[in-house]
Amino acid sequence: MRQTKFLLRSFIILSTLVALSARAEGVSTEKLADNHETQTLLKRIQSAAQKLNYSGTFVYQQANQMRTSRITHMLEGRNEIEKLEVLDGKPREYIRHNEDVTCYMPETKTLLIEKRVTQDVFPAILASIPSDLTEYYNVKLGEIGRVAGHECQAVLLEPKDKMRYGYKLWAEKNTGLLMRAQTLNSKNEIVEQISFTEIVIGNAVRGRIKSSFGNTSSWHVEHSAVSPTNLDDWAVSGMPPGFKKVRELKRVVVDAPVPVSGPALTAAASPNKREVSQIVFSDGLAAISVFIEPGSQSRTEGSMQQGALNIVGKRQGDFWLTIVGEVPAAAIRQVANSIELKNK
Repeated sequence: MRQTKFLLRSFIILSTLVALSARAEGVSTEKLADNHETQTLLKRIQSAAQKLNYSGTFVYQQANQMRTSRITHMLEGRNEIEKLEVLDGKPREYIRHNEDVTCYMPETKTLLIEKRVTQDVFPAILASIPSDLTEYYNVKLGEIGRVAGHECQAVLLEPKDKMRYGYKLWAEKNTGLLMRAQTLNSKNEIVEQISFTEIVIGNAVRGRIKSSFGNTSSWHVEHSAVSPTNLDDWAVSGMPPGFKKVRELKRVVVDAPVPVSGPALTAAASPNKREVSQIVFSDGLAAISVFIEPGSQSRTEGSMQQGALNIVGKRQGDFWLTIVGEVPAAAIRQVANSIELKNK
């Protein structure tokens, strides 16, 4: 009898272990399948923004501020062409041929020509290989919904630390094109969002890529002095995990002319020119920039927030530093307090 009870108990335990094992294996398989699906979706989001032809109007919302823009993107052979029109405030158009960007400023009849500095213009906000993001974000599928009349699949990126925001991305189901991006704080509240309100996908966009300003042969042409540089003398030890240095640049910034008092009311002092260096870090989704310039100007140290963007300005020796990042305020303060000038 005792032996029978022992055998029965052993059978129950073994059966339970087998059932639990099968259940765990099922959960594991389900989790792997879900992870594969999210990775595939992120890759489609990344690829679609670069390889599809599309034209649409999107709205950027930050607290109680809203800005409307129109973007047209197309491929011609191996060449990537993009037109970005700012529809609020002063009219601006940016037309990009691969890495060369021309900014149209009609009020001064000026063309500003420069190299592309960042590659994160909506909807092309994913700069990293999607698998790298899983080191710092828990990635999972969200609900299915509609954005600008298109059925979309949502994907959630939840931060694994407090040094970055979370994101909710909505991808068009047929093409993978990013239709809406929401930035979320630690309370899962929307800090800012950007979303298409209307969009055309396909070759119908081909006629929308030219500038709307017609003949600009008489406009003044300026070439922005942006060039690579080496800023290894500057060390940033407090960068959040996963943020890697992606660019080091220097540029000449021209301040607005200062009016001169006296009879010649229309005269102006010579505009002040200053050299500003920039180090760009990214985790593949968010970016942090450190701007470095001579500290000769009188400025007040401090910090401010604009939507998801946090900014710190501080004096360090003979330099003025401006730290700007799409990360929480605590992360920007940590970065700002960790910057050192080596060998000085």
